[in-house]
Amino acid sequence: MQALALGYALLFYAATAMLVVGTALKIRQYARTPSPLKIPTTPAPTTAGGVALRMTREVVFFESLFKGSKWTWLFGWLFHASLLLVLLRHVRYFQEPVWAPIVFVQFFGTYAGLTMVAGLAGLWARRFLVDRVRYISTPSDHLHLALLIAIGLSGLTMRFVAHTDIVAVKAFMLGLMRFSVQPLPADPLLLLHLTLVAVLMIVFPISKLLHAPGLFFSPTRHQVDNPREARHVASWASALEK
Repeated sequence: MQALALGYALLFYAATAMLVVGTALKIRQYARTPSPLKIPTTPAPTTAGGVALRMTREVVFFESLFKGSKWTWLFGWLFHASLLLVLLRHVRYFQEPVWAPIVFVQFFGTYAGLTMVAGLAGLWARRFLVDRVRYISTPSDHLHLALLIAIGLSGLTMRFVAHTDIVAVKAFMLGLMRFSVQPLPADPLLLLHLTLVAVLMIVFPISKLLHAPGLFFSPTRHQVDNPREARHVASWASALEK
């Protein structure tokens, strides 16, 4: 049992390091990538406050996706909103005592797992049923969706069918945060779920899933539409003019 717990502790330490460092490096790369042209998607806001409002609508409501494809928007928004609730529900495994808002979200987070898988299933079906989407889909697109669905289904199975010792799981997670490895239940379904989560953490910085932070660095979204009022000069170009 201790060897099993130690193995998974090392796995999650490595996965966390790869997730944090890898994502930070990609964000630094995005931030340093020149944007020499003024290319906001019009109609675009002409003030910084307008850009902030536009980005908020993009992040919260997926505004541009709604305008482009209602079905894709429905499944995409359902998945992301449900994922947020599921993640908030899992915060309880890393807190003692558990904060009141996290306690409140437990009921919604439980059933959000069902809608999360439903949203993923719709997005995956789209890659088979829509010709233009099927044409541009790559094996990695299918593998990412399969991985997310497998994580969701394994978690739902533990919640509604084959229960595991969540008290021991929480003790293990809290122990990881305190660098004190605690016993981990040798439940095959739990181990599968944890392994899939670790794999997701490892591949996140090198996958298309990076559209999450990448959205904030998209010049078509974060640029102010003021080419007539102010000349746009990239930082690297302004250095050459001096």
